[in-house]
Amino acid sequence: MAFGLRKRGPSNFERAADGSMTLVEHFRELRTRLFKASLAILVGFGIGIWLAGPVRHLLSQPYCQLPGSTTPDGRCNFVQLGPADLFLLNLKIGLWVGLIIAAPIWLYQLWAFIAPGLHRNERRYAYVFTALAAPLFAAGAVLAYFVTSKGLEFLLQVSGDDINTTLDITRYISFVTNLILLFGVAFEFPLIVLMLNFVGIASAKKLLGWWRIAVFLFFAFAAVVTPTPDPFGMTALALCLCALYFAAVGVAFLNDKRRGRGKEVYAGLDDDEVSPLEPDPEPVQAGARVEASSPIEAPEPVTAPRPIERRFDDVT
Repeated sequence: MAFGLRKRGPSNFERAADGSMTLVEHFRELRTRLFKASLAILVGFGIGIWLAGPVRHLLSQPYCQLPGSTTPDGRCNFVQLGPADLFLLNLKIGLWVGLIIAAPIWLYQLWAFIAPGLHRNERRYAYVFTALAAPLFAAGAVLAYFVTSKGLEFLLQVSGDDINTTLDITRYISFVTNLILLFGVAFEFPLIVLMLNFVGIASAKKLLGWWRIAVFLFFAFAAVVTPTPDPFGMTALALCLCALYFAAVGVAFLNDKRRGRGKEVYAGLDDDEVSPLEPDPEPVQAGARVEASSPIEAPEPVTAPRPIERRFDDVT
C-alpha cells in the first residue's frame, strides 16, 4: 500500500513573485525576516564584545608604531577623558564587529524580501554587484588603514618636538573608523559607473570622454572628505578612484562589445542622433493575383420579421 504524499505548495518566494501573497502576509514575512536579522546581529554583537580588545589593539597600531607614542614600559600613550569612555568604546566596537560578522545573514534576509519583486536579469546583476561590492569595500578599508599611519606621522611632525601629544582613545578610534568607512564607501563608485552602462544610460565611449571631469571630481572629493590635511590620504584616495574608474570603463567597453553596440552601421552616430535613411530604396514588387476557386454566391436577402399587432382587447 503506497502512502499518499502531500503535495508541496508554492513557497513564499514564489507567491511573492507571482503576486498571490496578500499585504498582511507581506508584513508577516517582513516581521519574520527582521526578527532573524536582529537575532543574528545580537549573536554577532556578543562575539564582537569578546573581540573588542583585539580589534581596538589593531586599530591603535598606526599610532602606536610611531616614535614617541609609547610609554617607557611599552604601552601606547592613550588617555580617556571620562570614566565610562572605554566601556562605551568597547560596546561601539562590538556593534561594528557584530554587524560585520552577521552580515551574510542579515543581508540574505534583506535580499530574500526584495528579490521576488525583481526580474531575472535584475537579480543576476544584483548578484554581480554584490559580489564586487564586498572586495571593493575591503580594499578601501585596507588603504585607509595604511593612510592613517602616514597621516598621523605628518601631523605629529608638524606639531613640533616641544609639544607633548597625548590622544584620547575614543576620539582616535572614531577618527580611524570614520576614515575606513569613508574610503570603503568611496571605493564603491565604480559600481555606479558600471550600473549606468549596464542599464544603457551611458556607453563606454561616453564614459571615456568624461575622464577629465571624473579625475577633477575625484581629487576635489578626496580633498574635501579626507579628514587629515596631509597630502598622502588625498592623493592615495584620488589615484585609486581614478584607477577604478578606468577599470570600470574597460569593463563597459567589453559589455558594449558583447551587446553589439559598436557595429559599423552605428559607428559614426551619437546616442541621440537619428540614423540616415537609404536614398534609393528597392521597389516593392506586386504579388501574383489570387483567383477564387469557386464563384462566390450572393447571400439571400434577409427579410424583416412581421410586426406583432396588439389589440386593446388582449390587454383587458
